Amino acid sequence: MLSNNTDYKQLFEKLKNEIQQSQSRAAFGVARELMILYWRIGQFIENASYSNNWGESLLDQLAHDLNKTFPAIEGLSKRNLYRMRKFFNVYPSEEHFVTQPVSQIPWGHNITIFQKLKTEKERLWYAQKTLEHGWSRPILEHQIDSKLIEREGKSLNNFTQTLPPIQSDLAKQILKDPYNFDFLNLTADAHERELERGLLENLKLFMLELGAGFSFVGSQYHMEVGDQDFYIDLLFYHLKLRAFIVIDLKTKAFIPEDAGKMQFYLGAVDDLLRHEHDAPSIGLILCKTKNKIIVEYTLKRNTSPIGVSEYLLTQALPDNLKSQLPSVAELETELERLETKLEERV
Repeated sequence: MLSNNTDYKQLFEKLKNEIQQSQSRAAFGVARELMILYWRIGQFIENASYSNNWGESLLDQLAHDLNKTFPAIEGLSKRNLYRMRKFFNVYPSEEHFVTQPVSQIPWGHNITIFQKLKTEKERLWYAQKTLEHGWSRPILEHQIDSKLIEREGKSLNNFTQTLPPIQSDLAKQILKDPYNFDFLNLTADAHERELERGLLENLKLFMLELGAGFSFVGSQYHMEVGDQDFYIDLLFYHLKLRAFIVIDLKTKAFIPEDAGKMQFYLGAVDDLLRHEHDAPSIGLILCKTKNKIIVEYTLKRNTSPIGVSEYLLTQALPDNLKSQLPSVAELETELERLETKLEERV
């Protein structure tokens, strides 16, 4: 029996002392304290297993003894101990681990991150985004499955030559390519009004895909210029950029004329809506497809800040990605839960 083994007794005493010290340092539910504790438990288990060549029986015995010693503490199951060992193996340097966002996000989020992601770069990127935006676990899973890291900041744009450096960098970061509209039940030949209607009917999910900071202003937003009526498909205001975001929807391939129309809209918004302390308005042309060379030539000498991105509908997504994404109902439920939680804090 492992319980009679001297080395095992020493290991168990180390874990018991570590848990007791963790409880005295902070409330056990505090994410950072809990993550450091789990990391240390994983470290002790890994080192003891390596030194003594213990197999599966170690986790069985530890789970039994720890739960007996700390009956009020959840999370000390055999399965969780295995995950703690994996947690340590993924981030083996303590000095590096404690300074990273993975030490500050909840355990469930960390499990999702080290189970789904292969590289440290990806793990730390999604952990940082979780910390920045307060993503719940289902939202984190959705962002990973939709490959947000590969899409964020990938829009073709002319921000470098049309915006100040700080504004340009932030504007590049907030735009994606492609946008994932998997929540829309539309066919590939849908018309622009159908696309717009679908986005408005699923506004919460659309804004989740747009990202943090977007505030909805209106759809088919009316402006009168030169005694004529014009209507912007979708108008947003971005809280960090302090700028209006004009979105023009195209259910066809991008053509140079689309940028000319957007330049007109941006000029009108800047003259009619922009406040004194607002930054220049930014345009986003969302199109079915685009030719990179045509977009680059079109935007090269355009003096208004414009980004061009494609969008994907469910039918355009790979089958393996469709099966991994949460359903619309699941995402809406999670968003409602988050809203309720935020209201309770106020």
